[in-house]
Amino acid sequence: MKKRLSPDIHVGILKAERIQLQLEGRFRIHGKMEDLQGSAEALLNAGNIEIIQNGKKSVFGNSVTFYPVDKVAGRFVINDVVIGIGFHWEQKEDQKFQGALKLKVVDQHIQVINIISVEDYLISVISSEMSADSSPGLLKAHTIISRSWLLAQIEKQDSLVAGGSEYALIHKNQDEYIRWYDREDHKDFHVCADDHCQRYQGMTRAYNPEVVHAVTETSGEVLVYAGRICDARFSKCCGGVTELFEYCWEPVSHPYLRRVEDNPVNLHIPPVDLKIEANAVKFIERAPEAFCNTCDAELLQQVLNDYDQTSKDFYRWEVTYSQQELSGLIREKSGIDFGEIEDLIPVQRGESGRLVKLKIKGTKKTLTIGKELEIRRWLSSSHLYSSAFTVEKRDIRNQVPGQFILHGAGWGHGVGLCQIGAAVMASRGYTHKEILMHYFKDATIEKRYEQRE
Repeated sequence: MKKRLSPDIHVGILKAERIQLQLEGRFRIHGKMEDLQGSAEALLNAGNIEIIQNGKKSVFGNSVTFYPVDKVAGRFVINDVVIGIGFHWEQKEDQKFQGALKLKVVDQHIQVINIISVEDYLISVISSEMSADSSPGLLKAHTIISRSWLLAQIEKQDSLVAGGSEYALIHKNQDEYIRWYDREDHKDFHVCADDHCQRYQGMTRAYNPEVVHAVTETSGEVLVYAGRICDARFSKCCGGVTELFEYCWEPVSHPYLRRVEDNPVNLHIPPVDLKIEANAVKFIERAPEAFCNTCDAELLQQVLNDYDQTSKDFYRWEVTYSQQELSGLIREKSGIDFGEIEDLIPVQRGESGRLVKLKIKGTKKTLTIGKELEIRRWLSSSHLYSSAFTVEKRDIRNQVPGQFILHGAGWGHGVGLCQIGAAVMASRGYTHKEILMHYFKDATIEKRYEQRE
């Protein structure tokens, strides 16, 4: 039986009207006699892609792909790639990639797509998502969940296309606006390169032998439940308890993505129903012991990249807004004039205490919004750390607070693996398999393909 090899994937890097690039090594375009290398610019010309190099113009159709002649040594650089889109660390940087480069016309812009093998992609993802100096157990665990998530998304995309299904992301009426973010932007490639999917920055982050070893040692291994690859999610810090998939994305239950108390089993801490408001308030105020409740700077440095380390208080955090700041922010992010904000009322919480629905009561309008990421978007200039927060109102005059204080827990959606919690587990000697079984209950690890030579 012929063994199955690591598949290629298409990663969306950047979409812009003009693309500045450098081809390091010779690249070939099918049907074109001469190879290309060096600096070049891509732009649109009457709906077609035009490549300008050394003053010479070449016009192609709505798509062109550059293949490296030397697959090992060939590299290309894309200038001004935006990373951390919409977050407080958003910035531009020049990024270097291996594999093939595809340019495609999308919405009157040029979409840059990197075609690369799954295993080479994962080496970059693990280096981009966290420090390459993280412990081997964490690197292996993260490699397996990143591979699982990626292949699950490809299967999901193929299923949606084959079935002609409409993927509804917005559900609204006069009283509610519910939205989640997942697969809506990716019809022209499998995954994007930013935090919306998995942070992928090509070869820009220094490759570490430990990362390569983690990917090689686990080559083709994925998490499986009931015969299917797990949609294995992860976030920076769960805040003490992990969340359910259906409270963050579409209303689908995945048995392997259940509530997990992020602490050793031998602590015997009885679970508390955090869907109950009073319990959620106490949980967030008290900051109980958990794997991810750590201030170990050396350990956090292993998990967080430089721009992530600008964030210090993530297990428990606090944000203060004046009435003017909050009402202006909500008006800007929602496009709705609520007037002065009278209250932020928890309507529904998930298993981790994260808000699934929040009622915004204003002097001009009242509306319930969700899910967790939409709440985080409306209540911050970038994104709140999480939707697990309580609301304190101060300086109330004529039922209108002058100040709102949000007391919060965790960083991210909290579903699946908690990166900081997993890092602590690895530092305490847990193996990558023990880490995975802690966060993904009843899942198993299976090898689905071999790495390419």
